[in-house]
Amino acid sequence: MAESTRIAKLQEMVRADALDELAHFMLGKEYLNAGRYMEAAAELRRCVELNPDYTAAWRYLGEAYEKAGVFKEAAAAWRTGIGVAERTGDLQAGKEMRVFLQRLPEEFSKA
Repeated sequence: MAESTRIAKLQEMVRADALDELAHFMLGKEYLNAGRYMEAAAELRRCVELNPDYTAAWRYLGEAYEKAGVFKEAAAAWRTGIGVAERTGDLQAGKEMRVFLQRLPEEFSKA
C-alpha cells in the first residue's frame, strides 16, 4: 500500500473516532516515516493526551520533535516518557528514551 494511501486511511480512522488513541498513534508514526515531523508530533501529542501512559507514543513524540529540530520539546517528551515507563514497568522503553535524551545537544539533554 502506498504511503499516501496509508495516511489517507489513517486520517479517516481519526476522523471516524477522534478518541481512538491507536489511530492517532498509527497516523503519527506514518507521518514520522514520511518525514512530516510536526504533523507526526501533533498526532502523537493527541495520543498521549488520550492515554498519558502510552510509553511508545512518548518515545515517538520525542523522535518527531527531535527530527523537526525542536530539541526542547523532544527532551520534555522523553523525560515524561521515562517517568511513565518507570511507573508502568516498561523498562525497555525507558532505557531507549534515556539513550535518545543523552544524544541531544548538551543544553537540552541535561536536567
